[in-house]
Amino acid sequence: MEGSGFPLAGIILLAILGLIALVTLLKTLYTVRTSQAGVVERFGKFHRIVRPGLHVLIPYAERVFFVDLQVQQVQFSVETKTRDNVFVQIPVSVQYQVVDDKVFDAVYRLSRPQKQIESFVFNSILGHVPKLTLDETFEQMSGISIAVKTELDHTMHDFGFNILTALVTDIIPDSKVKEAMNDINAAQRSQVAAMARGEADKILKVKQAEAEAESKALQGRGIAAERQAIIDGLRASIEHFREAVPGATAEDVMALVLLTQYFDTLKDIGIRSGTNTLFLPNNPGAANDFLQQILAGLRAGTHRGSMGESATK
Repeated sequence: MEGSGFPLAGIILLAILGLIALVTLLKTLYTVRTSQAGVVERFGKFHRIVRPGLHVLIPYAERVFFVDLQVQQVQFSVETKTRDNVFVQIPVSVQYQVVDDKVFDAVYRLSRPQKQIESFVFNSILGHVPKLTLDETFEQMSGISIAVKTELDHTMHDFGFNILTALVTDIIPDSKVKEAMNDINAAQRSQVAAMARGEADKILKVKQAEAEAESKALQGRGIAAERQAIIDGLRASIEHFREAVPGATAEDVMALVLLTQYFDTLKDIGIRSGTNTLFLPNNPGAANDFLQQILAGLRAGTHRGSMGESATK
């Protein structure tokens, strides 16, 4: 029994030693991936920084921490009050990265970098927004982002972090204030639309008036041209009549023209349908009486005109 127990104990011991050796080997070899840096401590004290690749540790004396060098993002919201006493929520998105040659500072100077970034952003926004009204805050949103990024980058660089972006993604006022702003915007848009419609109506009326004036001017020029043509025609007729009938006076010519127009008018009235017709005597004696009345009226008008000119002189 005793002789057979020794080999069994030896096997168990060898198995334990083999397991310890395997664990030690596994703890000795480690790999640092791309976009990482390794921080090696020996007996709890910083010893060295290792880069991507396969590395060896002293078992039980050294341990390694991995630091991510990729771009990381943190988002949070800052509540503050504007100068005109409006409470707003300001969402902020920050992208940051560990500086490659400041891995030691990033690991040992800050225990919770995201919390520190959030605190610095809070302080920066609280230093800017309360100085602005709500409208100014909306107008200067990009300027606030630049100011936050500049201040945060200056502060965090000493701790081994590079701030890539710090964006104010929105400005969210209280719901009641937001409703009031929407009402104001709607009223302003309605006012602008009404002014635009009024201006359009004004322009349309002006253009219509200009078109009407131009139309009347053209119409007047047409009537004037027509009358001038009639006058030229009458002058030519009078001259031809005097040449054909020697000794005829201007009164004789006028009588003939009036009588001709009288009969032309009667002819036109008879041809047209649906017109209001004025019936006049059409026998030769009546026509002669009508002609004499017109000539008498013309003589009277000419006589009054002559007396007026004499009185003026």
